[in-house]
Amino acid sequence: MTDLCEGGMEDLWSIAVVLLQVWFSVMIGLIMIPAMFGLSLGVTSVYIQILVKILEWATLRIERGHRERPTLPVPATLPFGLIQREGGSMEQEMGELRRYRTQSISRGEFALSDSFYFYIKGLESIVDDQVTQRFSSEELVSWNLLTRTNHNFHFISLRLTIIWGLGVIIRYCVLFPLRITLAIIGLTWLVIGTTLVGFLPNKRVKNWLSELVHLMCYRICARGLSATIQYHNKENKPQKGGICVANHTSPIDIVILANDGCYAMVGQSHGGLMGVIQRSMVRSCPHVWFERSEMRDRNAVTSRLRAHVAAKTNLPILIFPEGTCINNTSVMMFKKGSFEIGGTIYPVAIKYDPRFGDAFWNSAKYNMVNYLLRMMTSWAIVVNVWYLPPMTRREKEDAAQFANRVKSAIAHQGGLLDMSWDGSLKRAKVKEEFKEQQQKMYSSMVVGKKGMAPDWTVAPVTGDLVARRGKYKTDSFKILPD
Repeated sequence: MTDLCEGGMEDLWSIAVVLLQVWFSVMIGLIMIPAMFGLSLGVTSVYIQILVKILEWATLRIERGHRERPTLPVPATLPFGLIQREGGSMEQEMGELRRYRTQSISRGEFALSDSFYFYIKGLESIVDDQVTQRFSSEELVSWNLLTRTNHNFHFISLRLTIIWGLGVIIRYCVLFPLRITLAIIGLTWLVIGTTLVGFLPNKRVKNWLSELVHLMCYRICARGLSATIQYHNKENKPQKGGICVANHTSPIDIVILANDGCYAMVGQSHGGLMGVIQRSMVRSCPHVWFERSEMRDRNAVTSRLRAHVAAKTNLPILIFPEGTCINNTSVMMFKKGSFEIGGTIYPVAIKYDPRFGDAFWNSAKYNMVNYLLRMMTSWAIVVNVWYLPPMTRREKEDAAQFANRVKSAIAHQGGLLDMSWDGSLKRAKVKEEFKEQQQKMYSSMVVGKKGMAPDWTVAPVTGDLVARRGKYKTDSFKILPD
């Protein structure tokens, strides 16, 4: 009996060894080696095409189920939110509220109906806040057979449920082990390869080998996400000595961009596993890592970045000026620091296809490990990347205006909503400057219409918002006479 058990165990071990050999042979021969050289056997493209057909069938089946069973709740499909906003200026909307008054807004007089404008804006923000909804995953129009992407899904048919169950088995039992293996190999090779290259003298060979190692590792990691990336307008790719700026959705934005070229990374120094990766990378490539104390010193950061850009042989710096991850439906305010450095800016627009997986990292809800697990158990990562023409700062254009111009170009190319709000509102309150800006706009309408627009300043003692010139008084502002 014992001999039978031992023989059975040996057979099982033999089968396991054979399966592992086949597994690694397929992975290395069909995935890793083509990925290292930027080649594709077309397997991922066929996989994506099959997914598209399945998702289209699932959408039609859900729509038919709703027609056959009207009692089923219909998922909310409001791409522009619950409230249809007019989109006019403050003056236009207040003029609409005053249309029943005999006095015109051009007379520059206060009207009680003006207060309704602020009431309306306040209620709109409470019911359908345009800012905070950018920090949560967008709801899909139709279910993509991922449980976490549509909370309104209810049982429709047995066939659809079976397809979903098969998808769970494929994603967790086949794709996930394959992807986690590729990710581990890619990161391990990144640490080992960059460390070995770091021992070479600073010559062209070292730079070439460093770029080769980085490209290979990022391409392996991208295959670990089943990433399908379409690069557009490659003639506008960032060049050495420049600054690449892009909208930010996920930590894997770096992997997506670095599949098509090498960049010098900018960021805060970390400890643990991330610190090991950072220290190995900087040995072979001039990445710019800052200590926490330096990050608070704006001048020190700017000086180091300027020194990097001044060397035209250095790789282009990759910066995400939003400073936080946005859910890929919009582009929020770009921090102007990146645009004070000087040099040429190379804008890049990144747009993920949410049908195959939610690439947005909600850091308030998921830590990095949980996020990566979600990515590796999604269907795939399908993304379009547009290289925009290089841009430089115009004469008499300050850094903030330049940043807004670049942001608008990225939003337009990527089909994203261009928003002026600061992404730091994800963790902080609205700055007083934004409130004062609305007060200034309304005051200029009421006070500045009749005469010269006031030159606003802050009183040194009281801290009140005052105007240097003008002869009118309001309850909200103190107007100093000439």
